[in-house]
Amino acid sequence: MGVSGVLSRVAELKEQLGLNPPPAGTVAGSSGTKFASALADATGAGVAQPGAAGPRGADVVAAAKKYLGKPYVYGSGDPSKGLDCSGLVQQAYEDLGVDLPRNSWQQARAGRPVASMSDAKPGDILAFNSPVDHVAIYVGDNKMIAAPKPGDHVKIQSVYEKPTHIRRVLDDLPVAAVQDMSALRPAGLRAAGGTQVSGVPYADLFNQAGARHGVSPKLLAAVAKVESGYDPRAVSKAGAQGLMQLMPSTARGLGVKDSFDPDQAVNGAAKMLSSLLKEFKSVPLALAAYNAGGGAVRKYDGIPPFAETQAYVPKVQKALAALGG
Repeated sequence: MGVSGVLSRVAELKEQLGLNPPPAGTVAGSSGTKFASALADATGAGVAQPGAAGPRGADVVAAAKKYLGKPYVYGSGDPSKGLDCSGLVQQAYEDLGVDLPRNSWQQARAGRPVASMSDAKPGDILAFNSPVDHVAIYVGDNKMIAAPKPGDHVKIQSVYEKPTHIRRVLDDLPVAAVQDMSALRPAGLRAAGGTQVSGVPYADLFNQAGARHGVSPKLLAAVAKVESGYDPRAVSKAGAQGLMQLMPSTARGLGVKDSFDPDQAVNGAAKMLSSLLKEFKSVPLALAAYNAGGGAVRKYDGIPPFAETQAYVPKVQKALAALGG
């Protein structure tokens, strides 16, 4: 398919997704730039394109340097009072008109991944630990600008350990680097495609609920495997019920009248996981919230330090991997 064909297909997908077409005259002249600009507009990628006048990584570094010397204040995104690590990152990008999430673990999923420190560029977000509990902005030459810890201040320091995540929010996006076109498909269609599950009990229910709520059917099957061993009559010591082990109060909030009905249970769990994935933008964190509640994940800014939850998340991930998810 040529560039013109791809542009036509992007327009069709934008219409299906309910996205408005770009204003006339906003697409640059060359074919490659037309493609990249149209694709970014269709996906909401939020990255700068070749030839665009938007900010670059060096601008992020310059914006962050304005806050050198500001005291570290936990939970603060107000430069007049002080900044914590994610507050600094958010503020530097905000100064350039780029919106980022507030929490460090959310920022560790912003933009697109960078493979290694050797590929890192100024302005990239460096995130540390698992779950993520610290972020900084890469300056270059193995240096980063960060708000390190209580009692300290915003400063430039060496990258003292290997980041667990490197993310690029502002980027020149060549045509060859454009992400898989499948990302343009509505979530329901993605869930109904290569992630369909088979060979497990209630596979049809997982596939149907996954397509309905935009959740991987394999993820639903993995949760059911760990929660109940696919037993629709299971009841936990805490009172969780059915195939997906929904607490009665949770079930009512999801519109599930009978947690022991596999169809209702799977649909309710898919609805819940869809909401958690949208909020936390991370499968491990969504699973932690499924087990311990979203409030606990927000409180600890990551997977809560509960033995049950700490064991639950890798169990589901292992079951998901066994299903090819």
